[in-house]
Amino acid sequence: MNRLLLTCAMSMALLALLAGCSAGGAADDDDKPDVSGQVLVSTTSPVNQTFHDTVQAWGAAVGDPHRSSVISLGHGGQVTGIDVAAGQVVKRGQVLLRIAPDPAARNTYLQAQSGLSLATGELQRTEQMAAQHLATQSQLAAARKALDDARTALDAQRALGGGDAEETIAAPADGVVTTLGVNLGDRFQAAASLLTFTPAHGLIARLGAQPEDAARLQAGMPVQVKSVYGDGKTYDGRVEMVGQAVDAQTHLLPVQVTLPPQASASWVAGAAVQASIETAGYTAWALPRDAVLHDDQGDYVYAVDHAHARRIAVSLKHPEGDTVGVQGPLDGKTRIIVLGSYELNDGDAVREQQEPAK
Repeated sequence: MNRLLLTCAMSMALLALLAGCSAGGAADDDDKPDVSGQVLVSTTSPVNQTFHDTVQAWGAAVGDPHRSSVISLGHGGQVTGIDVAAGQVVKRGQVLLRIAPDPAARNTYLQAQSGLSLATGELQRTEQMAAQHLATQSQLAAARKALDDARTALDAQRALGGGDAEETIAAPADGVVTTLGVNLGDRFQAAASLLTFTPAHGLIARLGAQPEDAARLQAGMPVQVKSVYGDGKTYDGRVEMVGQAVDAQTHLLPVQVTLPPQASASWVAGAAVQASIETAGYTAWALPRDAVLHDDQGDYVYAVDHAHARRIAVSLKHPEGDTVGVQGPLDGKTRIIVLGSYELNDGDAVREQQEPAK
Protein backbone atom coordinates (compact mmCIF):
# COMPACT_ATOMS: atom_id res chain seq x y z
CA MET A 1 0.00 0.00 0.00
CA ASN A 2 2.79 2.37 0.91
CA ARG A 3 4.54 1.55 -2.36
CA LEU A 4 1.39 2.43 -4.35
CA LEU A 5 1.13 5.80 -2.58
CA LEU A 6 4.79 6.50 -3.27
CA THR A 7 4.34 5.75 -6.97
CA CYS A 8 1.31 8.06 -7.22
CA ALA A 9 3.19 10.86 -5.49
CA MET A 10 6.11 10.60 -7.93
CA SER A 11 3.73 10.64 -10.91
CA MET A 12 2.01 13.79 -9.67
CA ALA A 13 5.34 15.51 -9.13
CA LEU A 14 6.43 14.65 -12.69
CA LEU A 15 3.17 16.00 -14.15
CA ALA A 16 3.61 19.24 -12.19
CA LEU A 17 7.13 19.62 -13.56
CA LEU A 18 5.96 19.11 -17.15
CA ALA A 19 3.14 21.62 -16.67
CA GLY A 20 5.64 24.19 -15.46
CA CYS A 21 7.83 23.73 -18.52
CA SER A 22 4.82 24.07 -20.82
CA ALA A 23 3.77 27.26 -19.09
CA GLY A 24 7.30 28.69 -19.49
CA GLY A 25 7.33 27.86 -23.20
CA ALA A 26 3.96 29.49 -23.70
CA ALA A 27 5.19 32.59 -21.99
CA ASP A 28 8.17 32.76 -24.35
CA ASP A 29 5.89 32.37 -27.38
CA ASP A 30 3.69 35.17 -26.10
CA ASP A 31 6.73 37.49 -26.17
CA LYS A 32 6.85 37.21 -30.03
CA PRO A 33 4.45 39.29 -32.14
CA ASP A 34 1.71 37.55 -34.04
CA VAL A 35 2.98 37.11 -37.63
CA SER A 36 0.24 34.81 -38.80
CA GLY A 37 -0.36 35.25 -42.56
CA GLN A 38 2.76 37.40 -43.17
CA VAL A 39 5.66 36.37 -45.43
CA LEU A 40 9.12 37.25 -44.12
CA VAL A 41 11.05 39.02 -46.91
CA SER A 42 14.26 40.98 -47.43
CA THR A 43 14.25 44.14 -49.50
CA THR A 44 16.59 46.49 -51.33
CA SER A 45 16.34 49.85 -53.05
CA PRO A 46 16.97 50.16 -56.82
CA VAL A 47 19.96 52.21 -57.93
CA ASN A 48 20.08 54.16 -61.20
CA GLN A 49 23.07 52.82 -63.11
CA THR A 50 24.62 52.86 -66.58
CA PHE A 51 24.76 49.45 -68.27
CA HIS A 52 26.47 48.18 -71.41
CA ASP A 53 25.21 45.23 -73.40
CA THR A 54 27.87 43.00 -74.90
CA VAL A 55 28.27 41.49 -78.36
CA GLN A 56 30.22 38.25 -78.58
CA ALA A 57 32.75 37.73 -81.36
CA TRP A 58 35.35 35.10 -82.23
CA GLY A 59 38.48 35.08 -84.33
CA ALA A 60 42.26 35.09 -84.10
CA ALA A 61 45.17 37.33 -83.17
CA VAL A 62 46.98 38.21 -86.40
CA GLY A 63 49.76 40.50 -87.50
CA ASP A 64 48.77 44.10 -87.99
CA PRO A 65 48.75 44.68 -91.76
CA HIS A 66 49.99 48.23 -91.10
CA ARG A 67 53.07 46.84 -89.35
CA SER A 68 53.77 43.40 -90.79
CA SER A 69 55.93 43.17 -93.90
CA VAL A 70 56.75 40.72 -96.67
CA ILE A 71 60.47 40.04 -97.03
CA SER A 72 61.68 39.49 -100.59
CA LEU A 73 64.78 40.09 -102.70
CA GLY A 74 65.27 42.11 -105.84
CA HIS A 75 66.94 39.16 -107.53
CA GLY A 76 66.40 35.46 -107.92
CA GLY A 77 68.26 32.76 -106.04
CA GLN A 78 68.09 29.41 -104.31
CA VAL A 79 67.29 28.69 -100.66
CA THR A 80 70.27 26.87 -99.14
CA GLY A 81 69.34 27.21 -95.45
CA ILE A 82 66.25 27.85 -93.30
CA ASP A 83 67.02 28.76 -89.70
CA VAL A 84 63.46 29.50 -88.47
CA ALA A 85 59.95 28.07 -88.56
CA ALA A 86 56.59 29.74 -89.10
CA GLY A 87 55.34 31.22 -85.83
CA GLN A 88 58.81 31.44 -84.28
CA VAL A 89 59.75 34.46 -82.16
CA VAL A 90 63.04 36.00 -83.30
CA LYS A 91 65.38 38.76 -82.21
CA ARG A 92 66.74 41.63 -84.25
CA GLY A 93 69.62 40.50 -86.48
CA GLN A 94 68.86 36.78 -86.14
CA VAL A 95 69.49 34.86 -89.37
CA LEU A 96 66.27 33.69 -90.99
CA LEU A 97 67.27 32.38 -94.44
CA ARG A 98 70.46 31.60 -96.36
CA ILE A 99 70.39 32.28 -100.10
CA ALA A 100 72.71 31.26 -102.93
CA PRO A 101 72.67 33.71 -105.85
CA ASP A 102 71.20 32.82 -109.21
CA PRO A 103 73.97 31.32 -111.42
CA ALA A 104 73.21 33.76 -114.22
CA ALA A 105 73.40 36.71 -111.82
CA ARG A 106 76.68 35.38 -110.44
CA ASN A 107 78.13 35.06 -113.94
CA THR A 108 77.01 38.57 -114.86
CA TYR A 109 78.63 39.92 -111.71
CA LEU A 110 81.94 38.25 -112.52
CA GLN A 111 81.77 39.71 -116.04
CA ALA A 112 81.15 43.15 -114.60
CA GLN A 113 84.10 42.67 -112.28
CA SER A 114 86.34 41.79 -115.23
CA GLY A 115 85.00 44.80 -117.13
CA LEU A 116 85.97 47.06 -114.23
CA SER A 117 89.50 45.64 -114.16
CA LEU A 118 89.81 46.14 -117.94
CA ALA A 119 88.50 49.72 -117.78
CA THR A 120 90.90 50.54 -114.93
CA GLY A 121 93.91 49.30 -116.90
CA GLU A 122 92.76 51.04 -120.07
CA LEU A 123 92.50 54.37 -118.26
CA GLN A 124 96.03 53.97 -116.87
CA ARG A 125 97.47 53.34 -120.35
CA THR A 126 95.53 56.24 -121.83
CA GLU A 127 96.82 58.58 -119.10
CA GLN A 128 100.42 57.48 -119.82
CA MET A 129 99.96 58.04 -123.53
CA ALA A 130 98.36 61.43 -122.94
CA ALA A 131 101.39 62.45 -120.83
CA GLN A 132 103.60 61.59 -123.82
CA HIS A 133 101.27 63.43 -126.17
CA LEU A 134 100.37 60.14 -127.84
CA ALA A 135 96.66 60.28 -126.89
CA THR A 136 94.18 63.06 -127.20
CA GLN A 137 92.07 64.54 -124.40
CA SER A 138 89.01 63.05 -126.05
CA GLN A 139 90.48 59.57 -125.75
CA LEU A 140 91.34 60.23 -122.09
CA ALA A 141 87.76 61.38 -121.36
CA ALA A 142 86.38 58.28 -123.07
CA ALA A 143 88.60 56.03 -120.94
CA ARG A 144 87.43 57.75 -117.77
CA LYS A 145 83.81 57.37 -118.79
CA ALA A 146 84.34 53.68 -119.54
CA LEU A 147 85.71 53.23 -116.03
CA ASP A 148 82.68 54.98 -114.48
CA ASP A 149 80.32 52.80 -116.50
CA ALA A 150 82.16 49.65 -115.40
CA ARG A 151 81.88 50.67 -111.75
CA THR A 152 78.16 51.37 -112.14
CA ALA A 153 77.58 48.01 -113.80
CA LEU A 154 79.43 46.20 -111.02
CA ASP A 155 77.42 47.98 -108.31
CA ALA A 156 74.21 47.06 -110.10
CA GLN A 157 75.18 43.38 -110.27
CA ARG A 158 76.19 43.43 -106.61
CA ALA A 159 72.76 44.80 -105.73
CA LEU A 160 71.20 42.00 -107.77
CA GLY A 161 72.87 39.47 -105.51
CA GLY A 162 75.66 38.25 -107.70
CA GLY A 163 78.47 39.56 -105.54
CA ASP A 164 78.35 36.98 -102.73
CA ALA A 165 78.61 33.23 -102.84
CA GLU A 166 75.96 33.11 -100.09
CA GLU A 167 73.55 35.78 -98.83
CA THR A 168 71.78 35.83 -95.45
CA ILE A 169 68.42 37.37 -94.61
CA ALA A 170 68.22 38.60 -91.00
CA ALA A 171 65.31 39.76 -88.84
CA PRO A 172 64.86 43.54 -89.18
CA ALA A 173 63.56 43.80 -85.58
CA ASP A 174 62.27 41.73 -82.67
CA GLY A 175 59.12 39.97 -83.80
CA VAL A 176 57.51 36.82 -85.16
CA VAL A 177 57.94 34.97 -88.45
CA THR A 178 54.26 34.84 -89.37
CA THR A 179 54.49 32.72 -92.52
CA LEU A 180 57.26 30.99 -94.42
CA GLY A 181 56.80 30.94 -98.20
CA VAL A 182 59.75 28.79 -99.32
CA ASN A 183 61.27 25.39 -98.64
CA LEU A 184 64.84 24.25 -98.53
CA GLY A 185 66.25 24.03 -102.05
CA ASP A 186 63.56 26.14 -103.69
CA ARG A 187 64.57 28.44 -106.54
CA PHE A 188 62.72 31.74 -106.64
CA GLN A 189 62.42 34.71 -108.93
CA ALA A 190 63.08 38.35 -108.13
CA ALA A 191 60.51 39.97 -105.79
CA ALA A 192 59.07 36.57 -104.76
CA SER A 193 57.63 36.46 -101.22
CA LEU A 194 60.04 34.54 -98.99
CA LEU A 195 58.44 35.10 -95.58
CA THR A 196 56.10 37.42 -93.69
CA PHE A 197 57.45 39.18 -90.62
CA THR A 198 55.45 40.83 -87.84
CA PRO A 199 57.37 43.05 -85.41
CA ALA A 200 56.78 42.82 -81.68
CA HIS A 201 53.76 44.75 -80.40
CA GLY A 202 52.18 44.33 -83.82
CA LEU A 203 49.17 42.05 -83.21
CA ILE A 204 45.51 42.83 -83.74
CA ALA A 205 42.35 40.73 -83.25
CA ARG A 206 40.50 39.88 -86.46
CA LEU A 207 37.03 38.80 -85.33
CA GLY A 208 33.66 37.78 -86.67
CA ALA A 209 30.33 38.84 -85.11
CA GLN A 210 26.76 37.80 -85.88
CA PRO A 211 25.34 39.88 -88.77
CA GLU A 212 22.26 40.90 -86.74
CA ASP A 213 24.56 42.76 -84.32
CA ALA A 214 25.85 45.09 -87.05
CA ALA A 215 23.58 48.00 -86.05
CA ARG A 216 24.90 47.87 -82.46
CA LEU A 217 28.60 48.00 -83.38
CA GLN A 218 30.75 50.99 -84.21
CA ALA A 219 34.42 51.96 -84.14
CA GLY A 220 35.81 53.06 -80.79
CA MET A 221 33.83 50.65 -78.59
CA PRO A 222 35.81 49.00 -75.76
CA VAL A 223 36.49 45.28 -76.10
CA GLN A 224 37.71 42.57 -73.75
CA VAL A 225 39.71 39.94 -75.63
CA LYS A 226 41.01 36.68 -74.21
CA SER A 227 42.62 33.54 -75.58
CA VAL A 228 40.39 30.55 -76.17
CA TYR A 229 43.12 28.23 -74.88
CA GLY A 230 45.75 28.51 -72.16
CA ASP A 231 45.38 30.69 -69.08
CA GLY A 232 42.63 32.79 -70.69
CA LYS A 233 44.29 36.11 -69.83
CA THR A 234 42.12 39.06 -70.84
CA TYR A 235 43.34 42.24 -72.58
CA ASP A 236 41.45 45.47 -73.16
CA GLY A 237 41.21 46.57 -76.77
CA ARG A 238 39.13 48.88 -78.94
CA VAL A 239 37.11 48.36 -82.11
CA GLU A 240 39.05 49.79 -85.04
CA MET A 241 36.85 48.70 -87.94
CA VAL A 242 33.39 47.19 -88.47
CA GLY A 243 32.81 45.58 -91.86
CA GLN A 244 29.88 46.49 -94.04
CA ALA A 245 29.57 43.09 -95.70
CA VAL A 246 29.32 39.53 -94.38
CA ASP A 247 32.37 37.35 -95.02
CA ALA A 248 31.54 34.77 -97.69
CA GLN A 249 33.42 31.95 -95.93
CA THR A 250 32.55 32.45 -92.25
CA HIS A 251 29.14 34.13 -92.81
CA LEU A 252 30.07 36.52 -89.99
CA LEU A 253 30.52 40.28 -89.89
CA PRO A 254 34.25 41.22 -89.91
CA VAL A 255 35.41 43.25 -86.90
CA GLN A 256 38.99 44.42 -86.35
CA VAL A 257 40.19 45.23 -82.82
CA THR A 258 43.44 46.87 -81.70
CA LEU A 259 45.37 45.11 -78.94
CA PRO A 260 47.78 46.51 -76.33
CA PRO A 261 51.53 45.77 -76.70
CA GLN A 262 51.35 43.29 -73.81
CA ALA A 263 49.25 40.92 -75.94
CA SER A 264 52.16 40.30 -78.30
CA ALA A 265 54.24 39.03 -75.38
CA SER A 266 51.62 36.37 -74.51
CA TRP A 267 50.08 35.42 -77.86
CA VAL A 268 51.51 34.35 -81.17
CA ALA A 269 50.02 35.21 -84.51
CA GLY A 270 47.15 32.88 -85.30
CA ALA A 271 46.09 32.28 -81.67
CA ALA A 272 42.33 31.74 -81.35
CA VAL A 273 40.59 34.43 -79.28
CA GLN A 274 37.09 35.37 -78.18
CA ALA A 275 35.88 38.88 -77.38
CA SER A 276 33.11 40.75 -75.59
CA ILE A 277 32.35 44.10 -77.21
CA GLU A 278 30.62 46.69 -75.01
CA THR A 279 27.90 48.49 -76.94
CA ALA A 280 26.57 52.01 -76.29
CA GLY A 281 25.56 52.59 -72.66
CA TYR A 282 22.02 53.13 -71.35
CA THR A 283 20.50 53.90 -67.94
CA ALA A 284 18.46 51.36 -65.97
CA TRP A 285 17.59 50.41 -62.39
CA ALA A 286 20.14 47.99 -60.89
CA LEU A 287 18.61 45.14 -58.90
CA PRO A 288 19.75 41.71 -57.67
CA ARG A 289 18.88 38.96 -60.13
CA ASP A 290 16.64 37.20 -57.56
CA ALA A 291 14.39 40.26 -57.34
CA VAL A 292 13.21 40.02 -60.97
CA LEU A 293 10.55 37.42 -61.79
CA HIS A 294 8.91 36.32 -65.03
CA ASP A 295 5.59 34.76 -66.00
CA ASP A 296 3.19 34.75 -68.96
CA GLN A 297 2.57 38.49 -68.51
CA GLY A 298 6.26 39.39 -68.69
CA ASP A 299 8.95 40.56 -66.26
CA TYR A 300 7.96 42.02 -62.90
CA VAL A 301 9.10 42.75 -59.34
CA TYR A 302 7.34 42.95 -55.98
CA ALA A 303 7.51 46.16 -53.93
CA VAL A 304 6.50 46.64 -50.29
CA ASP A 305 3.44 48.91 -50.11
CA HIS A 306 1.95 49.37 -46.62
CA ALA A 307 3.09 45.92 -45.45
CA HIS A 308 1.75 44.25 -48.60
CA ALA A 309 3.39 43.01 -51.79
CA ARG A 310 2.55 45.06 -54.87
CA ARG A 311 3.39 43.75 -58.32
CA ILE A 312 5.19 46.19 -60.68
CA ALA A 313 5.74 45.35 -64.34
CA VAL A 314 9.29 46.05 -65.57
CA SER A 315 11.37 45.48 -68.68
CA LEU A 316 14.57 43.47 -68.27
CA LYS A 317 17.21 45.35 -70.28
CA HIS A 318 20.47 43.88 -68.96
CA PRO A 319 20.07 40.19 -68.03
CA GLU A 320 23.77 39.30 -67.58
CA GLY A 321 25.46 39.00 -64.21
CA ASP A 322 24.28 38.89 -60.59
CA THR A 323 23.12 42.53 -60.86
CA VAL A 324 20.59 43.04 -63.66
CA GLY A 325 19.21 46.24 -65.18
CA VAL A 326 15.46 46.88 -65.47
CA GLN A 327 13.34 49.78 -66.63
CA GLY A 328 9.94 50.59 -65.19
CA PRO A 329 7.97 52.83 -62.75
CA LEU A 330 10.54 52.63 -59.94
CA ASP A 331 12.42 55.18 -57.88
CA GLY A 332 15.22 55.14 -55.36
CA LYS A 333 12.80 54.96 -52.39
CA THR A 334 10.89 51.90 -53.57
CA ARG A 335 11.52 48.86 -51.39
CA ILE A 336 11.94 45.93 -53.78
CA ILE A 337 11.55 42.42 -52.38
CA VAL A 338 14.52 40.13 -53.01
CA LEU A 339 14.38 37.04 -50.78
CA GLY A 340 10.91 35.59 -50.44
CA SER A 341 9.56 36.99 -53.72
CA TYR A 342 8.94 33.51 -55.18
CA GLU A 343 6.44 32.76 -52.41
CA LEU A 344 4.29 35.86 -53.01
CA ASN A 345 1.16 36.82 -54.84
CA ASP A 346 0.03 40.35 -55.53
CA GLY A 347 -1.43 41.80 -52.32
CA ASP A 348 0.04 39.27 -49.88
CA ALA A 349 0.93 40.55 -46.42
CA VAL A 350 4.69 40.79 -45.88
CA ARG A 351 7.06 41.56 -43.05
CA GLU A 352 10.52 42.95 -43.80
CA GLN A 353 13.41 41.17 -42.20
CA GLN A 354 15.13 43.47 -39.72
CA GLU A 355 18.84 43.95 -40.12
CA PRO A 356 20.86 42.91 -37.06
CA ALA A 357 22.15 45.75 -34.91
CA LYS A 358 25.77 46.67 -35.67
